Amino acid sequence: MKTTISIYDFRDAFQKCGRGNNFSYDGLRVLFEALEEYEGQWGGELELDPIGFCCEYSEETPKKIAENYGIDLEDDGNQLNNVLDYLHDHTMVCGVTKDGSIVYQSF
Repeated sequence: MKTTISIYDFRDAFQKCGRGNNFSYDGLRVLFEALEEYEGQWGGELELDPIGFCCEYSEETPKKIAENYGIDLEDDGNQLNNVLDYLHDHTMVCGVTKDGSIVYQSF
């Protein structure tokens, strides 16, 4: 049995299980869209599991990601691109929020 959910249902599920602060409002949009795209490419269905998603995905600023993963950032004004290049080489990047934080699959 399958239930199709909207972005509003997705965000609400995170709030209801006490995980509303793991991602920003826009970060949840980025994650939702990436998971929908993945489902379409994979041809399967994902279970709505906010706790599992919080364990598997993160949202952080480029600076924080660089600190966590030891990425040497040159002072060239392209921190976002440098971090995105690194992440694309190592994991799945869901996307970038309007505020410039990155939603990605943790590794």
